[in-house]
Amino acid sequence: MAVVAELTPPGRGAVATLRVEGLGARDVVARHFRPATGRDLSSYPPERVVFGRFGPEPGEEVIVHAASEQAVEIHCHGGHAAVARLTELLAAAGCRRTDWRQWTRSHHQDPIAAEAHIALAEARTQRAAEILLDQYQGALRRAMDDIQALLGEGQVDQARQQIDRLLARAPLGLHLTAPWQVVLAGRPNVGKSSLINSLVGYQRALVDPLPGTTRDVVTATTALDGWPVELSDTAGLRDGASPVEQAGIALAEERLAAADLAVLVFDASRPWSDEDQRLFETYPRSLVVHNKCDIMAPDGPPRREGLSTSATRGDGIDALAAAIAQRLVPEVPPAGAAVPFTQAQIEALRAYPKTLAERGTGTFCSEDSAK
Repeated sequence: MAVVAELTPPGRGAVATLRVEGLGARDVVARHFRPATGRDLSSYPPERVVFGRFGPEPGEEVIVHAASEQAVEIHCHGGHAAVARLTELLAAAGCRRTDWRQWTRSHHQDPIAAEAHIALAEARTQRAAEILLDQYQGALRRAMDDIQALLGEGQVDQARQQIDRLLARAPLGLHLTAPWQVVLAGRPNVGKSSLINSLVGYQRALVDPLPGTTRDVVTATTALDGWPVELSDTAGLRDGASPVEQAGIALAEERLAAADLAVLVFDASRPWSDEDQRLFETYPRSLVVHNKCDIMAPDGPPRREGLSTSATRGDGIDALAAAIAQRLVPEVPPAGAAVPFTQAQIEALRAYPKTLAERGTGTFCSEDSAK
């Protein structure tokens, strides 16, 4: 049975590509395709690109490329309606619909290469794509093979070291397709919203002198040093908040608990307070920022060490962006390095030392065992 898969991202793009593949694929397409020349599709030699219409009159304008009897690509308008119509006609003619991810997996002998191919389509930045391209070209597969070779030679400790090295890169691998979650938190009116706007380069968050303006979580996706990051602007944390503000504070605390990195923002124009100290002690591993450094407060209690910024003047914004990136990715793997990038790969790596200890030896089957 022939299958049909949409190989291009869904949406309103200029062109969409459907792949019809399997026994009798060209015959299935020919049932609904009318070349502009009036000739039958079967009369054209393989690899010929043919323009025409597909489906009942007036039909969709398409370009058909029949690579062989069993592989045909149909290029049509990129809107949802055109793709859905062509897919329905092909399914009615006997084609089985398949997801592009399933189609991709079926066309790779190496499961790791297949997953890297899929992940590349979801990469948010060039830097992330470059690391995934290394995995597609065999970096992770070669690392797995090296581990197997070490085990075959009885070098179990060296194999464990290789596994630990790969696992250390796991947090980075998982964020090549999903942005890091960075939450800006602090007391009301310390300038969190202004910092968000400065970091992303446009006004994403509402700035207002009224305390409690931010009551919901506002997010903005950007790239810091080439890493995909989602910044969250949260409600001001303070004691004695109104019931409406308390709901916003609860959301802020929920986001902080799940964040990859918390950025605590303090007001440099006001003396360091007991409330500031309590907030710092609640999130001791956070990145500390003292905003409004252009209007520093008079001498007072010593502040916690942190970055100085002025969102209104732009002071320290580049340093803040660099510090966030450094905290998220403290060690950038060299070009061509192996990086596990799916949860299944990481779970297999974590489970393998236990299996090895139970059996005394073993064979690491990488992505195959992770599926």
